Amino acid sequence: MEAILGLFVSNAWAEGGAPQDPGLMGFLPLIILFVVFYFLLIRPQMKRAKEHKALVNSLSKGDEVITNGGIMGKIRQVDESTISLEVAEGVEIKLQRSFVSSIVPKGSLASKEEK
Repeated sequence: MEAILGLFVSNAWAEGGAPQDPGLMGFLPLIILFVVFYFLLIRPQMKRAKEHKALVNSLSKGDEVITNGGIMGKIRQVDESTISLEVAEGVEIKLQRSFVSSIVPKGSLASKEEK
């Protein structure tokens, strides 16, 4: 019974009975946890942020885009930090460039009557 209990609970030793400094082995689980978090959470998030920044910098007049809110439209004007997006004939809205989530292929927004 003591052998099984010893796996879950460490023995309390009197002065000088056991080594006092666990060394690197005490930090090993923490180091492994950090490495797992880096590869599963931090690295993919940094990659997505880099791709989104490249997408926002590549926006140009005439691109057809989808915003984070799901609005689809054609870019009519590009400024330093904003874009004018035509969502319907004669209807334009002004958005921050970072609100664009993706660029769709040209012609994707054409209505069925136009095709």
